[in-house]
Amino acid sequence: MNTSPLFVQISKDHPRYRSLVVREMMAKRVEEGIVAPTGLIAHGRGEAFDYLLGERTTENARRAEMVAVAMLLDAIRPVISVNGNTAALCSKEVVGLAEATRAKIEVNLFHRTEERVQKVCSFMEDAGAKEVLGRSPDALLPGIASDRARCTREGIYSADVVLVPLEDGDRAEALVKFGKKVIAIDLNPLSRTARAAHVTIVDEVTRAVPNMTTMVPELRRNGDRRLALLNSFDNQLNLEGAMEAMRANLSAPQSEGKE
Repeated sequence: MNTSPLFVQISKDHPRYRSLVVREMMAKRVEEGIVAPTGLIAHGRGEAFDYLLGERTTENARRAEMVAVAMLLDAIRPVISVNGNTAALCSKEVVGLAEATRAKIEVNLFHRTEERVQKVCSFMEDAGAKEVLGRSPDALLPGIASDRARCTREGIYSADVVLVPLEDGDRAEALVKFGKKVIAIDLNPLSRTARAAHVTIVDEVTRAVPNMTTMVPELRRNGDRRLALLNSFDNQLNLEGAMEAMRANLSAPQSEGKE
């Protein structure tokens, strides 16, 4: 984590220390051009839903993470789509998951400029990615009017499974219509992305991605387990389970220390 004076000013005894450090880091990434200014709004919205979850990975989310790993491992051409927020929050973790599942990484931005694409690609490479797609898009995803339609044939356009952390609903829906299996990481179980995806992980991305990486070795060895997970999963029931977890957390006695 960055140790600039901006971060040193935050006391480690503060009950919201990690949240405050992440917020300051995200603001710094805006200054660097990695995160779009509106990305801060999206991050704050996600934090609000994480409060409702109790800022923990639920058993419901853990099962969705296992299903997602099974889907990535069974894919022929898996791709992890990365936007600015994902890069800022968990670049190294995404690289680790991509290596473990043999997935390609492609940068795809809503607020797209060539300069920002270069910065995010380089940021991912600095985190250890050997090859990052997205600098030279040569295909268009049907059904999207924004620059998010621009992608590469080697990556998202030809993928059979696409993991889309912190996604926008338009592109998630378009990916599904184009025949892709879509895995979403989205703290809002009511979003269009969450409802369009085949597998929605209702968990905070910095918990979800490392969790998934730790699940890879066991699931890689056990094809029957992967098949059972994929055959038994119902995303609608999964989303209902996420909302039930939020309702249960709201009904439970609340400890002090939240902002």
